Amino acid sequence: MAILTVNNIKKMFGTDVIIQDITFEVQKGDRIGLVGINGSGKTTLFKVLNGEYTADEGTFTPARETSIGYMEQHVCRDMEKPAFDEVMTVFAPLLKMEAEIEVLTTKISEMPENLNELIEKQAELNDRFIADGGLTCRNRAKSTLIGLGFAPEQIYAPIGVLSGGQKAKIQLAKMLLGESNLLLLDEPTNHLDIPSVEWLEDFLKNYNGSYIVISHDRYFLDAVTNRTFEIENTHLTEYKGNYTKYLQLKEENRLAMQRVYDNTQREIKRIEGIIEQQKRFNQERNYVTIASKQKSIDRLQAALEKPEDDPDTIKFQFKASQRGGNDVLEAEELALSFGDHRLFKNVNLDIKRGEKVFLIGPNGCGKTSLLKVLLHIYKQTFGDFRFGANIDIGYYDQAQGNLDESKTVIDEIWDLHPYMTQTQVRSALAVFLFKGEDVYKPVKGLSGGERARVLLLKLMLSKANLLILDEPTNHLDIGSCEALENALLGYDGTLFVVSHDRYLINKLADKIYYLTPSGTTLYLGNYDAYLEARQKQEAAKAAAEAENENAVPKANTVYKQKKERASEIRKRRAALSKCEREIEAAEAEIDTLNGQLSNPETASDYEKMMEITNKITEQKALADSLMNDWTELTLWLEENDV
Repeated sequence: MAILTVNNIKKMFGTDVIIQDITFEVQKGDRIGLVGINGSGKTTLFKVLNGEYTADEGTFTPARETSIGYMEQHVCRDMEKPAFDEVMTVFAPLLKMEAEIEVLTTKISEMPENLNELIEKQAELNDRFIADGGLTCRNRAKSTLIGLGFAPEQIYAPIGVLSGGQKAKIQLAKMLLGESNLLLLDEPTNHLDIPSVEWLEDFLKNYNGSYIVISHDRYFLDAVTNRTFEIENTHLTEYKGNYTKYLQLKEENRLAMQRVYDNTQREIKRIEGIIEQQKRFNQERNYVTIASKQKSIDRLQAALEKPEDDPDTIKFQFKASQRGGNDVLEAEELALSFGDHRLFKNVNLDIKRGEKVFLIGPNGCGKTSLLKVLLHIYKQTFGDFRFGANIDIGYYDQAQGNLDESKTVIDEIWDLHPYMTQTQVRSALAVFLFKGEDVYKPVKGLSGGERARVLLLKLMLSKANLLILDEPTNHLDIGSCEALENALLGYDGTLFVVSHDRYLINKLADKIYYLTPSGTTLYLGNYDAYLEARQKQEAAKAAAEAENENAVPKANTVYKQKKERASEIRKRRAALSKCEREIEAAEAEIDTLNGQLSNPETASDYEKMMEITNKITEQKALADSLMNDWTELTLWLEENDV
């Protein structure tokens, strides 16, 4: 059953056609990945579906029960707003209704001439407010944030102090509370570390609704999608399967179209040869054959569909200018602190020539800082490290800070390599899609993706035999990520890479170091091998802890602990049941009091009316307090009642 039908959507900005002839259906349970190069129109399509943009042509029709939730790329613009207040924006209609009720209550207390009218309006609003969940919306928001992993003190913290992952979770909380059954997710993994992305994957795998997700994270797309939409040259093409399956199907389709095109062209040439032959005979009956054959050509040409050219992508190679020593980098017991804050300790590394080594770990664990220690930008507080003989280092800075903002693109390259001719420089820039007048763009005006391409060109020209790369796929679209992968696969030097791009890690890694404040753990193999090893470690640790718990306490101690825990669970269950009964009683009392307010006899008795209004306020406060208790009891039982 289709929950969204899109027919022939077209959107233009000025004379530029961004998307056109966009037609598809979203079925219940669909998990759709939306891919395409930067600027292809993916976000534009989302904004049309979300109502932010109006389509120039075409229509889209959600089913009656469809509720669309939109998680955009750049979220939470007010960094001073508390997280809780941002989540509560999903209840804006309820909050507006609550404010109107308060205004009406104030007006009623003034005993105006239209008192009865105001009382009726207040009662009507109050009924709607309760029916729509107004009494519980704040507690639901708080419970959702706690359930998503927010500590109590973080719930009311300003958004600006929260991590990228927590900001993403705020958006998810808003969509959950909005009870959407079709999510539009625009780059939800941006700025998330691997643990946060894994959390999001688990959320989406267990989500009961449908979603369309824009992402450059190919490992993520493989994990959470079962259909793929590609926007290319303003059009949308559908493929069954996740990202990897889409690549296979796209290549098969391209080859099939090319075969049909080539065969048709050969047939046209064959018929044209017949026509030329018939013309040479120059007899009347030959002109009948010529006309017939020309009609055949016209039919073939009318049906002939030339395969579209692939979008421009970068294609390049990394080559080392010299062969370095076998021992490329060794680090022993490295530690780094900033004042009293220790970032990490016990970091040990051993990297050999030709290895492709990745450094991973949660945001804030010090990965970039470790690279800066190795580059002598920071000074370690303990330990030592050394590079091998004849090691030339090329560094990619994720902050893109090693570009001169005062220069043009061509000067940024030419000033580093003055021995190159202008033609050579422009040819090198063209490989990275800087063509024509683009080479004179000022560096300070470049997009993140354009800056990344300049930095990759500088790395390529450096011919270093050790590349230290800090999040090199940030800002790159999928095509550029694949070009970088291919270049690194063919690289004859050594790689040491910080990345959260699991697809890149899976394709390239010989070994992985996992960094924590306590040091590094070495895993041999790619990302899938690391996951398998980590799962085995966690299973072994859980088994050991269970064995210790069973072995250490005496039998009577264990029995006593179980009894105490069972007793506490019973108490909490009883308290929860009592709390639920009291909440129902409070809400029933509020309904009764609202009914009394609607009584004309009450409306004419000011003191009675104020007494009832005060009782309603007291019951609302009681219901809120009970909901807080209910939330705490529920969370405790979820964690302990197993």
